[in-house]
Amino acid sequence: MVTARRGVTALLAGVLAAGALTSCAGKNQVPSIGYGVDAVVASYNGGSTLGANGGAAAVFSRVLTGFFYTGPDGQPIADTDTGTAKEVPGEAQTIQYRMNPDGVYSDGAPTACDDMVLTWAARSGRFTKAGPGGPVPMFDAAGTSGYSDIERVDCQPGSKDATVVFRPGRKYTNWKTLFTAAELMPAHVIATAVKVPNVVAPLQSGDQATVEKIAEFWNNGWKLTPGKLDLTVLPSSGPYRIESFSDKDGLVLVKNERWWGNAAKTPRIVVWPKNFDLKSKIGSKSVGVVDIGAGSFGDIGLGGFSKENQPARGTEQLVLATGGVFGSVEARRAFASCVPRQALFDKLGHPGYTVKSGLGSGPMNSRTQQQDSIYYPASTGAADRYKGDAGAASQAAQSAGLKGQTVRIGYVQPDERRAQTVAMITESCKAAGITVVDAGAPDFTASQLTEGKVDAVLAATASMPGPSGSLTGNEATAALRTGQGLNFGRFGNGRYDAIADQLAAEQDSGTTLNLLTEQENLLWSEMPSVPLFAEPRTIAFGDGLKNGVTSPTRAGAGWNMDRWVLER
Repeated sequence: MVTARRGVTALLAGVLAAGALTSCAGKNQVPSIGYGVDAVVASYNGGSTLGANGGAAAVFSRVLTGFFYTGPDGQPIADTDTGTAKEVPGEAQTIQYRMNPDGVYSDGAPTACDDMVLTWAARSGRFTKAGPGGPVPMFDAAGTSGYSDIERVDCQPGSKDATVVFRPGRKYTNWKTLFTAAELMPAHVIATAVKVPNVVAPLQSGDQATVEKIAEFWNNGWKLTPGKLDLTVLPSSGPYRIESFSDKDGLVLVKNERWWGNAAKTPRIVVWPKNFDLKSKIGSKSVGVVDIGAGSFGDIGLGGFSKENQPARGTEQLVLATGGVFGSVEARRAFASCVPRQALFDKLGHPGYTVKSGLGSGPMNSRTQQQDSIYYPASTGAADRYKGDAGAASQAAQSAGLKGQTVRIGYVQPDERRAQTVAMITESCKAAGITVVDAGAPDFTASQLTEGKVDAVLAATASMPGPSGSLTGNEATAALRTGQGLNFGRFGNGRYDAIADQLAAEQDSGTTLNLLTEQENLLWSEMPSVPLFAEPRTIAFGDGLKNGVTSPTRAGAGWNMDRWVLER
């Protein structure tokens, strides 16, 4: 079974496993485990902008399963409990998918290729409607990478089989990042809501009126508000299902009785997101697993836990607006010049560990590449001139008209590390004549950057407040693509888009290096964001917690929560 391979893969990867491998005599299994994670749960739909940014992958990967999931090193791993996917020969890139014949949602509806058609349609970018300045996407998708390259999904409504055919001349190398956990949504729920027999027919025929209704539900019908859940629209396709969500009791996941794979080992998982007084939950030992940004809650006293700080696949960064005070590229460059990237890394970027090379070894010089990539050292030289030089920043700010201006930096509070980051930037930029204001708030959302309420967002990859990043870097790329949901700064550059498209299908190493070098030069010139360092994460497992495996990625420590066992 895939769950068995999941544990083996992680252990072979050399990551931290918590707890002893064998039980101690006299200990009893605890029936409920608290999971404290600094995601901000806002939507069940991990493919939407709201869901992806809120950390759905870190919370719902074992609630909504997919053909693949993000493994502990950030790599896509096949989940054969959901089904199988294989590339087949042909003139056009073609993937054959077969869903598990035993697959059924917790409400009794069978899993079907309808779910795949819905996911493709929502993420493809091909469905638009009239907007004030021209056509706008109907679906508020986090990103379209890969899905926009799909020509069609051959699916008979209700079938377990589907064939995905890509556009002629396109070969999407990261196809295993498609139709994944937390993003493959239940199409039958929408069909019921919009009163159609299935979603496949209107999506394949392009029935505009019906597709608009489908998009409206996909965007808004799966939002999660504590105390106001409609469980009928939240069926599970994984070992856990949602039971309740409230300010008092957190997000309660319970064992899904209809799950056809290996049963979850612990009957109940209680998720405590960042905005649920997470620090006090950790302090009161209400959690058995902790996954937070290192230093974000100060000294939380993790006695009774096995703890590790390590660099994540997500990049701590400042995402800049492309309007207001940052309406000109010169202003963005001037601000970047006064950000003390080296000093920030030295003080905040590697707490409790020192890495000599690769991930977490120094300030991050790329927005889309990993520091342990073979291409990284040779392609990121353009970052060298942005080291926090107050004199150069002052001159640049004067010529850009940024001197005397105010820059508001927003982030989700509480977060002591990010508050210190803003304070250090404030002090450094003061010497350049730039006033920096800490605009952090408990109810802060990245969309406030788009709305012009702040000038920069301090967060991880794709402006995510909690777990982020993957080995493939799809979210990092989407966060800079023109018109993508995760592109909160609304940066747009045709050449960047073209390079990203070419890289997605490029297999020649020489061409890849040349493209990456051009991409890095372009981004450091246009400055849509300022990368700081690989975000340090604190991942801890309570004493007696078995099968806990760190995953400093978008999937977080909860990537294998169905294997957790806590004995006390």
